[in-house]
Amino acid sequence: MHLPFRATTSTITPSKILRRNRKERYLSWAFALPALTLLLIFLIIPFLLAIYFSLTNQRLAPEPLPTSFLGLRNYARMLTDDTLRRALFNNTFFGIVVVPVETGLALFLALLLNQKLRGMSVFRAIYFSPVVTPLAAISVVWAFLYNPGQGLINAFLKAISFGHLGPYTWLNDANLALPAIMFLSIWQGVGLYMIIYLAGLQNIPQSLYEAARVDGAGRWHQLWYITLPQLRNTTFFVMIATTVQAFKLYTQVEVMTQGGPGSATVTVIWYMVNQGIHHLHVGYASAIAVVFFLLVLIRIIPILRYVVAAEKREE
Repeated sequence: MHLPFRATTSTITPSKILRRNRKERYLSWAFALPALTLLLIFLIIPFLLAIYFSLTNQRLAPEPLPTSFLGLRNYARMLTDDTLRRALFNNTFFGIVVVPVETGLALFLALLLNQKLRGMSVFRAIYFSPVVTPLAAISVVWAFLYNPGQGLINAFLKAISFGHLGPYTWLNDANLALPAIMFLSIWQGVGLYMIIYLAGLQNIPQSLYEAARVDGAGRWHQLWYITLPQLRNTTFFVMIATTVQAFKLYTQVEVMTQGGPGSATVTVIWYMVNQGIHHLHVGYASAIAVVFFLLVLIRIIPILRYVVAAEKREE
């Protein structure tokens, strides 16, 4: 004779639930502690110090003037600084051009390389190789390529135009220097965002494309109604990353032009470093850093808010 099955459950008391929740909370903080420590040391504390220094006449060398409190004088000085105004314009113009071009080109390359063909991994490695190459070394090489007398770029333009184009003094011409740096920056950075788009493309369910083909949708309709909507979050991430990189423009300027000719290629980061290191004006450089951080934050917040709103609409 079989006895009827009787389910048994362990008694879960509120005290056990409380202990388990406390344990999970402590464990989560333990995992987050290393990252939070690094964030505190390398981001929060330096930013607070920058705010403090921006209110003083802090210098790298304490002599001959001692450090004294200036209040908002450094910020008032920024309002009349023509070089800083030009740097803000250059950064803005750089971002307006580079962000959409680099994002679109990365998506285009990702679509081309998202094919199951032999040798695709080789092409992916070729496009990605500039990303892992030190930017300083790339800038030196491109400075030689832009050389007006012996550079390959002028030689190429002269060859394809049968001598009607060039030579151009790319880095010594106020109208060409910044576009030349833009072209280099797009070439160097597009490989990283191409890989990010490739990861997004490979996460799109193939069943969506199969259903679209059954319904008679062509490649353009699949791209417009399936691929691009599915890559929306990826695109937002790429736009934020490229925007931050555009505002961080420094290495190319320092290696290739040092802000010249005149102030044609001066950027905010380059000008800030120049004021703090070369002119020893740490207080003024700190004020530039604080204001620039706020400007970048204001530029990125609308994109983040749009992403959050889009996620809520989907839910």
